Amino acid sequence: MSEQSILPLPNQPSDYRPIGVFDSGVGGISVLKHIHALLPHEQLFYVADSKYAPYGNKTPAEITARCFAIADFLIAKDAKALVVACNTATAAAIEAMRAKYKLPIFGMEPAVKPAAEASKNGVIGVLATVGTLKSAQFAALLESYGRNVKVVTQACVGLVECIERGELNTAHTKALIQQYCAPLLAEGADTIVLGCTHYPFVREMINDITGKEITLIDTGAAVANQLKRRLKAADLLLVNEQPASVHFWTNSTTADAKQVITQLWGESAEVNIL
Repeated sequence: MSEQSILPLPNQPSDYRPIGVFDSGVGGISVLKHIHALLPHEQLFYVADSKYAPYGNKTPAEITARCFAIADFLIAKDAKALVVACNTATAAAIEAMRAKYKLPIFGMEPAVKPAAEASKNGVIGVLATVGTLKSAQFAALLESYGRNVKVVTQACVGLVECIERGELNTAHTKALIQQYCAPLLAEGADTIVLGCTHYPFVREMINDITGKEITLIDTGAAVANQLKRRLKAADLLLVNEQPASVHFWTNSTTADAKQVITQLWGESAEVNIL
């Protein structure tokens, strides 16, 4: 690659620093995929905090401490922006992160508003972790957007762990999804929010169980679009025609950690052990 080929066009600021993305484990790779598809020229650094997954059973103080530790790691690697690709971590820690750090920080939230808009019968279901459903942020979403619809929530205990192990098509994973979708369908939900970034990896199985007439909604694409808009407005986008690399870090203690990340990413991945 010649130096000339990677130079920005005249009068177009360009920022070559990476974007940092992290989750309590591998689930945020679903968001990373949306970001990479929309911003293929941006270098992406992803941290899977799998040693401490799931965050759903941690206290807000414990989650915030983990978010600070990972943010410090990514900022030390010169990240120009951070994406908290975890609903539970966003609810527990993003305000504290924004108060502590000066760079742009993006978070997740269950897609209650678009689900309410998409529902034809006014009944929406939410699949999420215990931590997300118990959060003040989720309560605020219901207050703002759930007034004119019936919202049925379901905590999916154990599903994150299945996905962390790469068990996307096992009988056990299917049984959990059937168990958790049943109450939502029984209440007549025609739209279901995937309120955890892990869940898009079992989207096909969820759709098979709920039926294709049920609309499934997650927020990965919306976060990627917001990231692009904010970085462009702040002159932080990389103006470059060359596709960039994606680097992964994990602190998982399991022998197949790299294999699971490669499986979920869908192609060969450079995975480093923290």
